Amino acid sequence: MKKLYFLLLFCCSFSLIAQTDARIYDIIDAVSEKRIEKDIQKLVSFGTRNTFSDTISNTRGIGAARRWIKSEFESISKSCNNCLEVSYQKDLVTTDMGSRVPKDAYVVNVVAIQRGTKYPNRYVIMSGDIDSRASDTMDYTTDAPGANDNASGMAGTLEAARVLSKYSFESSIIYVGLSGEEQGLFGGAGLAKYAKKNNWDIIGVLNNDMIGNIKGVDGVIDNRSFRIFSEPTNLTDDKNKVRLRRFYGGEVDGISRQLARYIHKNVKTYMPEMNPMMIYRLDRFGRGGHHRPFNDLGYAGVRIMEAHENYTQQHQNIRVENGIHYGDVIEHVNFAYAAKLTAVNAINLASLAWAPPAPTGVKIGGIVEPSAKFKWEASKDKTIKGYKIYWRDTTSPTWDHSRFVGNVNEFLLKGIVIDNYFFGIATVGENGFESPIVFPSATFR
Repeated sequence: MKKLYFLLLFCCSFSLIAQTDARIYDIIDAVSEKRIEKDIQKLVSFGTRNTFSDTISNTRGIGAARRWIKSEFESISKSCNNCLEVSYQKDLVTTDMGSRVPKDAYVVNVVAIQRGTKYPNRYVIMSGDIDSRASDTMDYTTDAPGANDNASGMAGTLEAARVLSKYSFESSIIYVGLSGEEQGLFGGAGLAKYAKKNNWDIIGVLNNDMIGNIKGVDGVIDNRSFRIFSEPTNLTDDKNKVRLRRFYGGEVDGISRQLARYIHKNVKTYMPEMNPMMIYRLDRFGRGGHHRPFNDLGYAGVRIMEAHENYTQQHQNIRVENGIHYGDVIEHVNFAYAAKLTAVNAINLASLAWAPPAPTGVKIGGIVEPSAKFKWEASKDKTIKGYKIYWRDTTSPTWDHSRFVGNVNEFLLKGIVIDNYFFGIATVGENGFESPIVFPSATFR
């Protein structure tokens, strides 16, 4: 009996080890706190990066900042045998487009594409914001260093590109600096429209907005927790899908929520010291971020950010009042924490880009039956390992149970009553990486 116990323990331990990939740990270790600090210092040095600030100077304003970011991406590309396609993407914004637009100007994004080897038109995107703001968002001349909001997210995006450019992926990864966030999410809206026009197949958008602060305005200090904001359902769902949710569920199972769960699971697996907090909301209360324009067009997108904000350091002119130091200055940034959240992004970009496409046409059946049954369209990729069925209690935020069912396109899950659980299906690659889980969109008998 004792030998059997140790055999079972060994088998279970081996199984757990087999589910991880050593490259992911290498990616975590490769993220450099020092490089992130250096990049944040450089971005802060431009004085202000307000979307409507100076575009001519080489040392001040958003023009100098975006040219420097583009040059950094180009330098990274040279180090990986020109593996990045670096370019600008821009749209004209005029004064009639919003109350935060003081003058007509181009909103310019800096885009770097690491092209996938098998699925070059499938993209996972990591974004940071280039722009910053003072107390008055219309004020584009006052210093607005934007060290945490959002030089931290932009520096993290650059660092993820440095680390992941050393690898080859099946799907494409886009690293992007977005502009115009503080004036109305213009940069994200422009890139999302560009993606739709060019038929990009976007797996998910990881929007990083403030990843460097560990001390909240309430005094809480926490260098392990971070938030993942995600919408529950897809805004582009038609009326029929909305109607069917009343009967079959799915109120918290949209594509952005599945992306959040994917990130949560990956972090729990590879970075157990971290505490990923899934927040069931598009963004902070009444506020917005650059993942939203992608959500608006039907793409999966989440916001990754610090758990504890300090509002005296956001959208504030640099000053001291009543003993309180206001302003988003570099002294408030915790570079080690920013490196941890950069690693969170990097391992999920890699996992998604190494994974096969998610299953399509997922259907569920089993009404008034003792078992749940599923059908889905067989993948055109003949090299996949197969599929995994996931299920969870209807009150659980995470997928808690799973079964690998092989390379089939239908399966009967015996003894699991459909009424008591929610279900989803993921594709599993030969390399062990899984696609995001797909919630069934139709039923059958």
